[in-house]
Amino acid sequence: MFLAADGANGGGGMSFIIMMVAIFAIMWFFMIRPQQKKQKEMRNFQNSLQEGTKVVTGGGIYGEVKKIDLATNIVSVEIAKGVIIRVDKGYVFADATSSAAATQSK
Repeated sequence: MFLAADGANGGGGMSFIIMMVAIFAIMWFFMIRPQQKKQKEMRNFQNSLQEGTKVVTGGGIYGEVKKIDLATNIVSVEIAKGVIIRVDKGYVFADATSSAAATQSK
């Protein structure tokens, strides 16, 4: 009787490993991979910044790019008429309102 029970439990280890691999694959395709795509798109946007682009800073401040210093990775953003702030390039994101307006006009 004990031998029969040991034989039935022996194959359980392999099915557990297969189940763990399947769970990791599901997490990869539904969580990790999309996040990596978003990060890549964000880096591409930050590297293609031009003067006049409407942006949002990491602190939630909306403005327009006035100057980009590639040597120090600092972006000058005009947030109001005559008010210019300096922000690290890594904290500049795409303006959601301008991208929404662009998709609505299509």
